[in-house]
Amino acid sequence: MISAGATTELPVIEATEAYEGWLRKRLDVVEADLQFKHQQMKASLFAFLRGTFYRWAALWDETCPDLAKAPRLMAVGDLHVQNFGTWRDLEGRLVWGVNDLDEVATMPYAVDLVRTVTSAIIAKREKGLTIDEDVMAAAVLDGYSQSLEAGGNPFVLKESHPALRDMAMGAERDPVPFWSKLAKLPAANPPKRIKRLLEGELPDGAADIQFVARIAGMGSLGRPRYVAIGACNGGLAAREAKAWLPSAWGWAMGKVKDRAYGPRLIERAVRQRDPYYSLRKEWVVRRLGPHCGRIELTQPKNRDEREILKSMGRETANLHLAAPDQCPKVLRDLSERKPDWLLASAQAMCKATERDWQDFCSGYKG
Repeated sequence: MISAGATTELPVIEATEAYEGWLRKRLDVVEADLQFKHQQMKASLFAFLRGTFYRWAALWDETCPDLAKAPRLMAVGDLHVQNFGTWRDLEGRLVWGVNDLDEVATMPYAVDLVRTVTSAIIAKREKGLTIDEDVMAAAVLDGYSQSLEAGGNPFVLKESHPALRDMAMGAERDPVPFWSKLAKLPAANPPKRIKRLLEGELPDGAADIQFVARIAGMGSLGRPRYVAIGACNGGLAAREAKAWLPSAWGWAMGKVKDRAYGPRLIERAVRQRDPYYSLRKEWVVRRLGPHCGRIELTQPKNRDEREILKSMGRETANLHLAAPDQCPKVLRDLSERKPDWLLASAQAMCKATERDWQDFCSGYKG
């Protein structure tokens, strides 16, 4: 077995096998989901990007050497244009922001910005975005810099943020098809402790509880993921538990840290928290609902792509403000960089990722 930290010298297929070998040592992998992940990765460059953060981490220093020593803070890591969604806060208000924090670790702040723009470049090719690449980078950077300087501001979708609110209230988030689709998932028999965990997270009085297996995400495919659905006071409620793993950033660097940085980031960031997101006994637990989940960037059709990307930059700053002592260093670093640094870095990572994808498609036999 190849050790963590040696992956920068490995071709992508060997690196993937090494990472998945480590995965199997940590938890009971759902092999069918992992095979599905491989199929998706071969079918789409965007899916490949989403599914291989361990590879992104290994390529970072080599591809973006001028950013390797940029100020470090708790960053999302696996940030991309489909890693944004909504949840309800304690007041029942709809909140928008980053909704997947599996890969949070201490890393250069620029990782999140470059990965967001890289994903937008790929989404332009595959998902019908129309915005120019230079405008993408400028929008993300403008939103990030302005929000960092201002001290951040959560995205509560009530009176403000009409472009995001239109996305959040799209027809695809209608409650009727949402619950119908969830109820049709295959039945599952989670370990007893996971059943008890999910039952305890459902509202008091929940009855007729059923457990189903859910396939979701891309980078986390292969991890066990269970959902409990219960009838409660005339409606339905659902909670999901997904197996937790340390960030692949540490694995790629040969410094795996058995510490969950995601909850720590949320506690310190500038945002309205999801009251149902928690880490319990190495399982990430969250509420599922029609308006509690990822939003597709390509919806609605008449979207303001520049404003959406600018908001993504602002939300990234909201999270990076969890390390307020580092933010002056980040702003100083930004002021010293050339205007096109973000676009150039994203294009370089896009090329490196596409080379890996072509090698994976031509050589992977799994």
